[in-house]
Amino acid sequence: MEDTRKTELFERMPIPRAVLALSVPTVLSSLVMVLYNLADTYFVGMLEDPIQNSAVTLAAPVLLAFNAVNNLFGVGSSSMMSRSLGAKDYDTVRRSSAFGFYCALLSGVLFSALATVFRVPLLGVLGADGATGAATLEYMRWTVSWGAVPAILNVVLAYLVRAEGATLHASVGAMSGCALNIVLDPIFILPWGLGMGAAGAGLATFLSNCFACLYFFVLLFVRRGNTYVCVRPAMARPRRALVRGVFGVGVPASIQNLLNVTGMTVLNNFTAAFGPDAIAAMGIAYKINMIPMYVAMGISQGLMPLVSYNYGGGNVPRLKKAVLFAERISLSFMAVVSVCYFFASGPLIGLFMKTEAVVAYGSRFLRCMCVAQPFLCLDFLAVGVFQACGLGQYALLFAVLRKIVLEIPALYILNFFFPLYGLACAQTVAEVALAAAAAAILAYLFRRMDAEGTPLMPRPGKK
Repeated sequence: MEDTRKTELFERMPIPRAVLALSVPTVLSSLVMVLYNLADTYFVGMLEDPIQNSAVTLAAPVLLAFNAVNNLFGVGSSSMMSRSLGAKDYDTVRRSSAFGFYCALLSGVLFSALATVFRVPLLGVLGADGATGAATLEYMRWTVSWGAVPAILNVVLAYLVRAEGATLHASVGAMSGCALNIVLDPIFILPWGLGMGAAGAGLATFLSNCFACLYFFVLLFVRRGNTYVCVRPAMARPRRALVRGVFGVGVPASIQNLLNVTGMTVLNNFTAAFGPDAIAAMGIAYKINMIPMYVAMGISQGLMPLVSYNYGGGNVPRLKKAVLFAERISLSFMAVVSVCYFFASGPLIGLFMKTEAVVAYGSRFLRCMCVAQPFLCLDFLAVGVFQACGLGQYALLFAVLRKIVLEIPALYILNFFFPLYGLACAQTVAEVALAAAAAAILAYLFRRMDAEGTPLMPRPGKK
């Protein structure tokens, strides 16, 4: 089975149209996911209770840790699928999707069990104390203990569907769950509804993730004769080449996310020393700053199937044109947003909480964070190219540079010289250095591809 529309998109469609066709739905779903993340903060913030808002902020590293599994089996399997599509190895495409799906399912169950059994020490690691611990635990009850499996599965399924070029379906699935979450949040959180506070935000998240999973299962059933995505257990049996291909990309991507979790945990623990107002302000500023971050990430993820396919097929000129076009549109957008955020930081924070101390803290945090945006987009794009081409070692290098070498040491140093406010500048310091490294490594890889005329590693289906 070969879908000629997919071949047209990947092989012959003009680069701007192909990149936009793949990236726009992914960016839109990313923006909806940002709204979903902001919805928790917004509606919990309407309670004007820093403790409830702190609960959402303190639990964020655990929810971010879900992405370690998403990246391991979502990014890893989808990259293997798209490269195999380019090499016309359709059996490997199906086996990659089944392997990724069932590994994600098992990982979600284990994640839920471990987080539930060790919930008390976990609260201490997150920086929760006697004032914020109970609210944080209630939020995590729904989002982690009950919600880990649907939260992980719906993201991995979106990656698998997107790998064969069906970005619109992947985006609709993600957006449907996010939209439901936004509708349910005020009903579950606010006093005029169920009045559950942060716990209500967790329940809304759990139900919306279940709905998104249901959408993808229905989609796969309806398109069962016209999709390479396979969830048959018999196809999930691991094979050495398959596991090596998936893990070669997925493990570095997963480690990258775990390091992000570590960085956020360190940040929250530093911020917790300054009280609930500072924690709430840091959480709000961070989530507002996620809007352009998710756009850049959406462009990078939308581009990945096109890069993987042409890498697997050996079409280096088309690969390079796609990357350079995506870089131009991403950088232009991020520069504009960074300027707007810098001058409108106070009103933006005030949209979520009116508490004077929170607005004062948050506006300064956001000004520090937004400066990193133009540099961050180049970093995201480079990592997306590494993952798409199966070059996991480069993605791992960037993960180590970002957190271990640059950002976490910067948190300690900047907080020592500029208490509290220096914390918000650590990401900017890291991203400036990483942007320079990204430009240098991409230029090096492109020169090697041009010189050798072939991919830098064996393609799926090739000896």
